[in-house]
Amino acid sequence: MTALSAGTPPASFAPLPVEVRDVHLSDPLVEPLLAGLSAEYRARYHDLLDEEQHRAEMARYAAEEFAPPVGALVLLLADGEPVAGGAFRRRLEPELGEAARLASADARDADGVPAVPTAELKRIWTHDAHRRQGLARRVLAELEARARDLGYPRLYLTTGPRQPEAAGLYRSAGYTPLSPAAAGEPADPAAAEQPFGPLPFEKWLTTP
Repeated sequence: MTALSAGTPPASFAPLPVEVRDVHLSDPLVEPLLAGLSAEYRARYHDLLDEEQHRAEMARYAAEEFAPPVGALVLLLADGEPVAGGAFRRRLEPELGEAARLASADARDADGVPAVPTAELKRIWTHDAHRRQGLARRVLAELEARARDLGYPRLYLTTGPRQPEAAGLYRSAGYTPLSPAAAGEPADPAAAEQPFGPLPFEKWLTTP
């Protein structure tokens, strides 16, 4: 899931000068990112995740998964302080989303596991005080460039159902929604139970 804002920058918007830095998950500079994500998840999903589930989610992936040659973790720094960041890892688990919405039927095997090297974007965050300045889009661009350099032809991500600003950002950045909810389509009023779960997206960095 992600913690960011995809709103259009105000008319007086001036790009915030930032330094782009590749870091390890153990770097102290990563702490504001993790703390910010943790606060965001608690605020939006407190009725769905208890404290134990929340801690498990934040500790789910080993640091090596967000490091070359399979991943990366990037921070944007302003005056030496983190203002945005994100990471990716290699996706090896079955994916969410409808196969019919994939750009290529060959993207997954019969079990839903990526059949081509796929980088999964994770931990995308923007500091509360620096939202609506295009930083999340800059993070996406930096992650996409690194994934391409590591040989990934395809990206995959999920964001939370209570984060419409994130879903809007991904759609505007060329990510293909893989479910009706991710596409922003209205729920089927005839359905006995409305779907409520992660919103999946994909993006190809090469022609599928």
